[in-house]
Amino acid sequence: MTQWHLTLQDTGKPRYIEIAEAIHGDIEAGTLKPGDRLPSQRKVAQQVGVDFTTVSRGYAEAVKRGYIESFVGRGTFVRELSEEREAPDPRRAMEEDPMMNMPPEPDDPDLIAQMEQGLRHVSANLVPLLRYQSVTGSLQDREIAARWMAENGLNVTLEQLAITPGAHASVHAVLSHLSESGPTVLCEAVTYPGIRAIAAQLGVHLIGVEMDGQGILPDALDRAIGTHWPSAVYLNPTLHNPGTYTMPIERRRQIADILRRHEIPLIEDDACCFVASDAPPPISRLIPDLGWHIAGLSKCFGAGLRLALTTVPEGQAKGRFAQVLRASNVMTSPISAALMSRWVEDGTARALQTFVRQAAVQRQALARDLLRGCDIRGQAEAFNVWLTLPDGTSRAEVMGRMANRQIGLMPSDAFTVTGPPAEAMRVCLGGPISEAQLAEDLTELRDAVLNKAWAG
Repeated sequence: MTQWHLTLQDTGKPRYIEIAEAIHGDIEAGTLKPGDRLPSQRKVAQQVGVDFTTVSRGYAEAVKRGYIESFVGRGTFVRELSEEREAPDPRRAMEEDPMMNMPPEPDDPDLIAQMEQGLRHVSANLVPLLRYQSVTGSLQDREIAARWMAENGLNVTLEQLAITPGAHASVHAVLSHLSESGPTVLCEAVTYPGIRAIAAQLGVHLIGVEMDGQGILPDALDRAIGTHWPSAVYLNPTLHNPGTYTMPIERRRQIADILRRHEIPLIEDDACCFVASDAPPPISRLIPDLGWHIAGLSKCFGAGLRLALTTVPEGQAKGRFAQVLRASNVMTSPISAALMSRWVEDGTARALQTFVRQAAVQRQALARDLLRGCDIRGQAEAFNVWLTLPDGTSRAEVMGRMANRQIGLMPSDAFTVTGPPAEAMRVCLGGPISEAQLAEDLTELRDAVLNKAWAG
């Protein structure tokens, strides 16, 4: 084929969907044949009269549906469908939970093609990857994971490192292990909902400690330890969920000094350590014999992998932790670990990290612009903002107004450990929601919060 022009039909659907469907229509009509190279996205944008981003999303949608495939440095081609490479199952397209705090999803065809190359590598080794393997990950995968951590300023020995089925599983196993010495754990007064669910399941008494815009307050923590003598302290100090703050280095040192003085173990849930580009060193590094560091991969690579890199404190054997982890999870999926390793080795991990950071920055800027006049807290690379409602506006009213919207909202009740929940909510900016839909929903949210258009 020497030349192909995209013709769009006005179907009322989003423009990028119309682009993907037009490509599919021309393939079915024979205008586009397997192996044909498509024009560049910029050229198509000029032909059709839409912006480059819309065409890029249209190509990405066509890649997801299996119509075309992209190769870095070569271009985009009509896919040669065969029995070995079938199109995506549309039933799996929209099964996400919008209430979760997800990273923005990649929509660049070249990046998606690069990710798919990793899956092809995994499929070539599928049979051995279906066997039972080490509960804490194979030696090969731990070596590659340790290299990825070192590239991100997190040095760890292989003896300390465990690859686990997600940060949630790691927190569950560590808390199960540490709570054997006592049923009380301290945490931030407003914290990640997962720790509340885990503590409730394990019969652990979770006590929230006063905090400010930089995290848990050192003096309040010191008093709480003296009063309750907890078995551990749980903290989420980097791009805190839901508060978005990153605890500064001086506060981290103060917390570490208090924990060292009282000899209290720390569970450091560092879910965004591979997203935050300028976070201080983990608190765990300041107390290596007391700190359990959990470096999640969900916020950088995608929650579907269910992987986290957990560092066991110095001087402690992984054995007991591995036993608890095995009892609840049997092992980490070797298929997921193999895909992670391949992505680290071939540069896909770094490309995903760069994309997620840039997309998060863009969406934070969009939220600041469209939520003007609202009381929000956000950080450049966070996937959400924390919205405090004005006097006279309740979270129940706003949640009701936004019930049919795609944007993910979660009221403060889910995060509050101590005291009555504030009239506030987490506003998620990531996941599969498009920037156009996000902008529309943020505008509607601003109206709801500022009580515009309530009448009628």
